[in-house]
Amino acid sequence: MNLFQDFTIKIKKIVQDIDFEDLNESLLERITVEPPRDSAHGDLATNAAMILAKPLKKNPREIAGLIAEALNEDSSVSSADIAGPGFINIKLAPKVWVDQLTAMVLAGSDYGKGGVGIGANGEAKKVNVEYVSANPTGPMHVGHCRGAVVGDALANLLAFAGFEVTKEYVINDAGSQIDVLAKSVLLRYREALGENIGKIPEGLYPADYLVPVGQKLAEKYNDTLLSMPESEQMQILKDFAIEEMMALIKGDLKLLNVQHDVFFSERTLHAPVNGVSEIDRMLKEMRDKGFVYDGTLPPPKGKLPDDWEDREQTLFRSTDVGDDMDRALVKSDGTYTYFAADVAYFQDKFDRGFDRMVFVLGADHGGYVKRLKAVAKAVAGDKAELDVLLCQLVKLFRDGEPVRMSKRSGNFITLREVVEEVGADAVRFMMLYRKSEAPLDFDFAKVTEQSKDNPVFYVQYAHARCYSVLRQVATEMPDLDTSHESLLKADLTLLKNESEIGLIKKMAEYPRMIEQAAVSDEPHRVAFYLYELASELHGHWAKGKESPELRFINPNNANISLARLAMLHAVTGIIFSGLSIIGASAPEEMR
Repeated sequence: MNLFQDFTIKIKKIVQDIDFEDLNESLLERITVEPPRDSAHGDLATNAAMILAKPLKKNPREIAGLIAEALNEDSSVSSADIAGPGFINIKLAPKVWVDQLTAMVLAGSDYGKGGVGIGANGEAKKVNVEYVSANPTGPMHVGHCRGAVVGDALANLLAFAGFEVTKEYVINDAGSQIDVLAKSVLLRYREALGENIGKIPEGLYPADYLVPVGQKLAEKYNDTLLSMPESEQMQILKDFAIEEMMALIKGDLKLLNVQHDVFFSERTLHAPVNGVSEIDRMLKEMRDKGFVYDGTLPPPKGKLPDDWEDREQTLFRSTDVGDDMDRALVKSDGTYTYFAADVAYFQDKFDRGFDRMVFVLGADHGGYVKRLKAVAKAVAGDKAELDVLLCQLVKLFRDGEPVRMSKRSGNFITLREVVEEVGADAVRFMMLYRKSEAPLDFDFAKVTEQSKDNPVFYVQYAHARCYSVLRQVATEMPDLDTSHESLLKADLTLLKNESEIGLIKKMAEYPRMIEQAAVSDEPHRVAFYLYELASELHGHWAKGKESPELRFINPNNANISLARLAMLHAVTGIIFSGLSIIGASAPEEMR
């Protein structure tokens, strides 16, 4: 039950019934209903008259008057008033909040679920969310952490909003970094066999996390790898190292409660099947569509990119679909560029039937956005959407002082170190407590303190507080039936206090927030909303301390107690739902 969507539909119907000339569907789609900036102005506000006035060549207050007149005849509306140049502020009848709370109690943690992710055919739209996709060359570091949380929470959000979601990780196992990894592992393998390898050469991975990999290789192969032909030796080293690194990465992600549905190997795009690879197939299809041609690239201004070569080559005509320049697909040695793999990978996703693809990338990938959107346009036309989320850097602090060095790695902070110190809940919530495109300061001390300044504690404490009331009522009113069936029968009209209605109003915003966050790919909205809801709950709790008649439990009045317990049940359902989307726990007790 989305109150705001219901009234949007209602107002559009009113506008259609007025039968304005030149009214069209595109105008109706621009009409919105939202909470007013100042709650004193009402419960809802609509821009309908302001949207319609100019295109229909009418005075906005005249249009607003007609709409307000119709609204005032609606039994769910207490009053509809015109404000300023033509905004309409709507106050709702008390029965609306009773109906809303009843729906919340009935739905529990499913309140606000589904809707925007369902297509016109009644089926869930298919969305692929790709995130993390770190090179399989070492453990996850804190730089990967924010993208992992944003991507995972976004996927959870989209699934809650009704989409059919696939969480995907691309294993970049086809690039030159894998050759470097294999050579680095070879050194550790020789070391495990007793050889003094000395200082790790420049350009190889020097960290100790490869020592166990070398030891496992020595246990499995003894010294037989040393006598193999280099090509065979390197293939074994690559396969073994990638498997070990991915196990390490998956372990780090699991610690953060991040689990993917699909791990896609980039090498599968290059591997021939019956003599033809996925990249070969893509090149033929794109050439047939006119997007692949043979030509030369002019030297770009400024620093030359790595893939530019002064020769005739196979190019992707990405400037036809919004990119700044055409892109090389084949290197001078005949191998494919990274961009060729990117195009083939998007083609693969499109062939898998996804309606929408979301890429969660680090801020340093900003230059990829235009080319990815160009690829999507070339491959899918208007049959699929592509969104790119860029996650800015995270700066670590301890009591306000920057933290730059790791106790374990010596040069970077690992994701595991952060999670093990403060817990997955704190990491996940705080990584979402800023918009992904904004830099984030993460202070180890702040995220573990028990105060209002620590958002994750503040929200989890609100959930635990609700459950403390349920435990308390069992002691103070042992004969009171607090089952779900009993709560559904509670007389919710007894909830009349301004603070109680305020709490219900904030909860009624949840479905709208879910829809907006899902459509705009903004999971941080969930964290912001939960903090606001927790603030309403804690504020109402404080008023109960000052005014005993507002307390949740009144041993002398079973009816009001049951109504307030129903309200608390709704609060816990929404907080549990929101924390589940974020990927954090909802404790029933905190000490």
